[in-house]
Amino acid sequence: MFRKRFYYLIELQYLGFRYHGWQKQPTVNTLQRMVERTVAYVLEHKDFKVLASGRTDAKVSANQAYIELFVDHKPLDLEEFYPLFNQNLPQDIRSLRIEETDEHFNIIQSPKIKEYIYLFSFGEKFHPFSAPFMYNILEDLDIEIMQEATKLFEGKHNFRSYCHRPSAHTILEGEIVLCEITKNDVYTASFFPKESYLLRVKGEGFKRNQIRLMMGVLLDLGKGKVNLDFIKKTLNPEAEEIVLEHIVPGSGLILNTIEFI
Repeated sequence: MFRKRFYYLIELQYLGFRYHGWQKQPTVNTLQRMVERTVAYVLEHKDFKVLASGRTDAKVSANQAYIELFVDHKPLDLEEFYPLFNQNLPQDIRSLRIEETDEHFNIIQSPKIKEYIYLFSFGEKFHPFSAPFMYNILEDLDIEIMQEATKLFEGKHNFRSYCHRPSAHTILEGEIVLCEITKNDVYTASFFPKESYLLRVKGEGFKRNQIRLMMGVLLDLGKGKVNLDFIKKTLNPEAEEIVLEHIVPGSGLILNTIEFI
């Protein structure tokens, strides 16, 4: 029997601090598990499938993320489904909008520019309430040299040093269109430190733990543990392969925006 399928694009926001990433796993709580559980509850059946525009790691949050919902047999009544879907999501997950698409749209293969932000502060221990949102370094940092180094990442590079445990099939080449460190005026709260910073990175795709490894080496640079020449070498693995180990916590990382192109 021919199966009729209907397609929907849903925009989400979520705080990732209590989740073990997006992808469903058998023994831990994940974002995919909670979203699929909510869809099943509202639809009162499991004849659907959910795909995400990207799989965030444990504790990583998203200001703008997208999922594609495939529903079999019968189209959704969006005016009925959407309010119930949002109402029944956990309080740390919110949907912003839903729209119908078609079989020609592919959320995974569709070209997109992603902007990630990594929040951090330094010099004094922050309020514990800040922990779900940013990383705290007690040592002093040379922010100016870190800002200079961010420009080394822009352009096309082999990011072997910035890919955690790549497989034989991992595509290591990539392009970063923007990389910068600025004072944080994007996300604020009364319990945040008086001064905090953010690393902003934009590109079409990223390797496993890439931005957390980039943030790690930039922090090492700011502490004086490595120099600019070292970072240049990490971006030229054909000459000298360097495996980086400093992966900063996921809780400071936010998928800030996604732009389909």
